[in-house]
Amino acid sequence: MSETAPTGSSAADLLQLVRTGRATTRAELRRLTGLSRTAVVTRVSALVDSGLLLLGEELPSTGGRPPGALVFNQDAAVVAGAAIGRSRSQLGIFDLDGRELVGDTRDHEVGVGPDELMPDVAARLARLLEGIEPPVAGIGLSLPGSVDPVHGSSVDSPIMGRWERVPLAPYLAEVCDAPLLLANDTEALARSQLFPSSVVTDMLVLKASTGLGLGTVSGGRIVTGSVGTTGEIGHTRVPDADGLVCRCGATGCLETLAGGWALVQRMTRSGRPVAHVRELVALALEGDAVARGLLRDAGRQVGEVLAVAVNLLNPRAVVIGGDLAGAFDLFVAGVRESVYALATATAVRDLAFLPAAHGDSSGLVGCAALAIEHALRPEAVDARLTA
Repeated sequence: MSETAPTGSSAADLLQLVRTGRATTRAELRRLTGLSRTAVVTRVSALVDSGLLLLGEELPSTGGRPPGALVFNQDAAVVAGAAIGRSRSQLGIFDLDGRELVGDTRDHEVGVGPDELMPDVAARLARLLEGIEPPVAGIGLSLPGSVDPVHGSSVDSPIMGRWERVPLAPYLAEVCDAPLLLANDTEALARSQLFPSSVVTDMLVLKASTGLGLGTVSGGRIVTGSVGTTGEIGHTRVPDADGLVCRCGATGCLETLAGGWALVQRMTRSGRPVAHVRELVALALEGDAVARGLLRDAGRQVGEVLAVAVNLLNPRAVVIGGDLAGAFDLFVAGVRESVYALATATAVRDLAFLPAAHGDSSGLVGCAALAIEHALRPEAVDARLTA
């Protein structure tokens, strides 16, 4: 048999097979890749020498590990995650399996700019990394609105206007020399649904919080569009919002009816002042009739637009995350009502409505997943082996 590796049989591909549990021995790697014994041994040895793989015989016995087992070393490196929103930042350090080692979540002033917030984010990440020995392989960071991942900056965000075109990597340069990977918050939420794996490979992922965003997962891949501005469901014009001014400057946007910021305004006008949508959600869970009604009505409004996407894309599931998902049953009741009424019977026959897999931490987990995927891509693995 030739020693030349067939397509998909590099050292990085073998690592992925072990990491995902498809192979646990050299024999299984040979069977799955068609590589010769020598080629597999050479690649596995390089992965072991790099620290990315461990030999099962060198680890404490689990009672079920076969002889010659190979184990992915989740402690070979760590990644940092930073989910930055309108009024809160969630930070965490994760191993390569996506297990959070340490975290820090704090509220910040609405409207804060990068010069005020990012030095604080950098200092907090540095503190989280104290005492952690593995190298940092990447920093995944998310922001609301459209972003430019190449230049590492916000592009267009009604609620993060002071961040537009400001490169963020320099703020984190002194924390570590790891690359910064940037995504918008809805993409991060969608990415978390696929991490570490998911049986659902076609889904719509709704970020329902202060604003509204929609991620699309097709065939297990996130659809990002030509310039990374997919999912702006909140700024879809709807007849019921005609004449209502949105925070983006336009009129008639869905957000003016169903965005968290609009619900907060309505709740305050009802005589129950709240400062944030999370407070409104808490009141709804306590049984406040006005809050409950606002959440269900918001779900109906979102469902009317979502039904079009369901008809067009025929997803297996609609996943809902964000602050409004804190009252999942209330909000989703309204969403279901409209989707079932307006989408085709075939599209909704097997459609499931699911909460975000990682709950309130989903955005942060998505940031970590972004960094982990970057760190374990074939080019990065090859560079580590070469080094």
